[in-house]
Amino acid sequence: MKWYKVTQKEINHLFQQGYQFSPEDIKELRADMRVGVQNFIRRWDTLQKERERVSRLYHYERELYKKGLSLIAGVDEAGRGPLAGPVVAGAVILPCECFIPGLNDSKKIGESKRYHLAAEIKKKAVAWAVGAVGAHDIDKLNILEATRLAMIRAVKNLTVWPEYLLTDAVFLREISLSQTVIIKGDAKCASIAAASILAKCHRDNLMKIYDQRFPGYGFARHKGYPTPEHFTYLMHHGETIIHRKTFKGVVQGDAKDHG
Repeated sequence: MKWYKVTQKEINHLFQQGYQFSPEDIKELRADMRVGVQNFIRRWDTLQKERERVSRLYHYERELYKKGLSLIAGVDEAGRGPLAGPVVAGAVILPCECFIPGLNDSKKIGESKRYHLAAEIKKKAVAWAVGAVGAHDIDKLNILEATRLAMIRAVKNLTVWPEYLLTDAVFLREISLSQTVIIKGDAKCASIAAASILAKCHRDNLMKIYDQRFPGYGFARHKGYPTPEHFTYLMHHGETIIHRKTFKGVVQGDAKDHG
């Protein structure tokens, strides 16, 4: 294609529609000094860098693809640290080398972008699911075992059974599948990052519901985490049924210490 004959608006439209520009196309467009074309080239370069970054997140999956596996589920949790609310896990099977711009550890992503990514993940995933364990069971089991149970529930809720699991820091001994445990996997592995985003968004939605059920605690803002605001509400109102009674800070006396 003779790109100098194509308008800047048409080039941008092709880019937005996902047109596959060849290396020769890009070389020609780099030499085109029209302002709009050079703006396009900057966006193109940014996109390629993002593709390379996301591609690096598929390191663990890629090793499994080489072994003939394709149904690889990433599993992660959200909500181990809060004083209130459930611990939630996500499980996601992504298509091979699926490119989702912005995919990253949920803790590194702002709320609005996180929800946008969650929608993209659900749209593109082979299968996805969440699992949760509430405060009562967290108190009975301890947070590590409750986290494990939430992860198991997420995996069992998948509509497509995986061939392999990639988990963030927790081995799921009750699941009879080969699995790799990755410390800080949400920052290193695409499937786990996707699972962390779904878990975080689902838990945040639950805490917004609890905010309406228990007004005056600020759950929609602090999501149950041990913030000064949360400790103040605990001192004034006491604990709710969604508070983890075995966690330091929930007992009113402990809350006063943090006030």
